[in-house]
Amino acid sequence: MSVEPIEIAACRDFVRRSLAEDLGWGDATVQAVIPPDAIAEGVLSAGSSTVLAGLEIAIETFRQMDPSVVVRSRRQDGDRCESGDEIAVVAGLAAPMLTAERTALNIVRHLSGIATLTQRYVDAAGGRLVIADTRKTLPLLRPLQKYAVRVGGGENGRHGLDEGLILKASHIRFAGGIAAAVKRARGAGPETPVQVEISTSAHAAEALDAGASVLLFTGTSFEELRHVMQQCRGRARVEVSGRISLERVAELASIGADFVSIGALTDSAPAADITFELRSL
Repeated sequence: MSVEPIEIAACRDFVRRSLAEDLGWGDATVQAVIPPDAIAEGVLSAGSSTVLAGLEIAIETFRQMDPSVVVRSRRQDGDRCESGDEIAVVAGLAAPMLTAERTALNIVRHLSGIATLTQRYVDAAGGRLVIADTRKTLPLLRPLQKYAVRVGGGENGRHGLDEGLILKASHIRFAGGIAAAVKRARGAGPETPVQVEISTSAHAAEALDAGASVLLFTGTSFEELRHVMQQCRGRARVEVSGRISLERVAELASIGADFVSIGALTDSAPAADITFELRSL
């Protein structure tokens, strides 16, 4: 699928701060053993099957250390790379390339891992329901992590607390119950859809009667979910959330769930196997 490219200009300060975190007072090893005029070529390669995400940010990392670096991209974000595939070739001064290597790899490995896991869930859904992320992201990395979800074929849930009204268990408890919470939410934003977290069909009935637009099912009983789905037909959309396995996604699609929101896409995705090998020229 086509995804709007990430704006590198918006990432430059993030890259600068990331490099500064790693660099400290300077790269002691590079300064001690690498001649300042040494020229090298570095190759980014996939070590296993992965969906690429964050390549341009990784390239920006090398460019901030050496503006004269020359990059030849072999792949682009969204491409599936197999083991041994060259992703990009970076040519320039060896010293700044070695200094930037770890930061560049950390970024592209993390984002590609998110994109790869997301695509696995999207494939498991078979186009029958939407795979979405949550706010379970690393502080200050949310825009990049949510970009990686889109690269993997998923959709973004809320970007922040100012988007939409979602009544969770704590909100409901302090508001005096589901009906009271929905009423208050409707009063605060009459035109805004109200989403209510529920775990039983009894909660679903109360939320529907109160006028909820979306029910967020967080229960563990598949039979209870089936009942909720029957209750909601023509009345509200159902989103399923929680620890959803790849195997369960197909089951959820089969009973007509609309959305599945999966925090693991951004908070538990394993890093992709991507390497950077430097060779002298």
